Amino acid sequence: MAKDRQPHIGIFGRRNYGKSTLINLLAGQEVAIVSDVAGTTTDPVKKSFEITGFGPVVLIDTAGYDDKGELGQKRIEKTEKSVKLVDLAILLVSNQVFDEKEQAIINSFKDHDVPFIIIYSKSDLSVPGKDFMDLIQDVGESAFIPFNKDEDVSTIVHSIKKSIPESAYTNPSLLGDIVKHGDIVLLITPIDIEAPEGRLILPQVQAIRDVIDNDAVCIVLKEREVDAFLHKTKIKPALAITDSQVFLKADASIPKDIPLTSFSIMLARFKGDFANYLNGTPEISNLKDGDHVLLLESCTHHVSCNDIGRSKIPRWISNFTGKQHHFDVVSGFDNLPQPIGNYSLVIQCGGCVISRKQLINRLKPAIDAGIPVTNYGMAIAYVLGIYQRAVAPFVTIDESSIDYL
Repeated sequence: MAKDRQPHIGIFGRRNYGKSTLINLLAGQEVAIVSDVAGTTTDPVKKSFEITGFGPVVLIDTAGYDDKGELGQKRIEKTEKSVKLVDLAILLVSNQVFDEKEQAIINSFKDHDVPFIIIYSKSDLSVPGKDFMDLIQDVGESAFIPFNKDEDVSTIVHSIKKSIPESAYTNPSLLGDIVKHGDIVLLITPIDIEAPEGRLILPQVQAIRDVIDNDAVCIVLKEREVDAFLHKTKIKPALAITDSQVFLKADASIPKDIPLTSFSIMLARFKGDFANYLNGTPEISNLKDGDHVLLLESCTHHVSCNDIGRSKIPRWISNFTGKQHHFDVVSGFDNLPQPIGNYSLVIQCGGCVISRKQLINRLKPAIDAGIPVTNYGMAIAYVLGIYQRAVAPFVTIDESSIDYL
């Protein structure tokens, strides 16, 4: 599931508890199928619309976590995965039922640091008693709202506003603390077989917009034009950002007194687990023969014969270590081919199409297991011997601590 910058809100609950009805009420239109038949929603479905009084959101309508049978178990697994994608969860309870299934999904919310609201659905048919209310209060929820389909949603919208993290709907700057008014920023953007036809890739577009938003000047050119441009114009950029795949060419072309980084490292600092990346990247030097390395791509795309994740990074790492490693590449939010504990290193892409929450949750199993994590751009810079320069625009590291073998 790709993620734009709209907040993602997940609706969870048992089958036939009114999840789709609630979505339609929040949307003010019928965007989800409503039926009295339990299990109408079979897979998590994303709905983009605007909640009046709040703003644009993406609601994820999930299958009931009490589904039955082998197929039902697969639906439950997809519902559980949806927890990793949301900025706020709404849990529907009803019929004065709250047992291990509700507790399990709440534990998942807490484990992934997802704030949640509990709504007592179909309150016109069943009123929550005192014992049930006391039980819910012990859960530690942010709000408990009795609700039925004939009521307005203003109370729920108010609770959403109060509960959803500000980071879910604010758009911090990529480079606002690096560039200032009038600065010239040079973007080096190769146009090769992996470049999409007729357009730039998303990180490049995001960088251009952010430079402009910060009242700076953006110059975009291909890597083979850099030398001639700098020589003819005598312009000295305040910052240069390159595609990681041409890091060596950019490093040679950009004078050493001009800060240089990559689009991937820019995103690593913006939305990745940058501190853990900084700790994990040097562990590339400690890889041994036969170690398994996991590469995580957050989007799905056409795979070329010289793909960055499937070909270039594995080749560069193996050349750097002089050893043979096993590389697995997983796209989107697909299941891992083997347990996370089998890996010696995890390398995450820039994550341009997902939120920081989604990226952090994607890395969480590895970090919890004590497995080093890094980022595509940081790993490339490290094995090419220009790691310190590549991260210097954002952080100062001790060159003596880097073992380039």
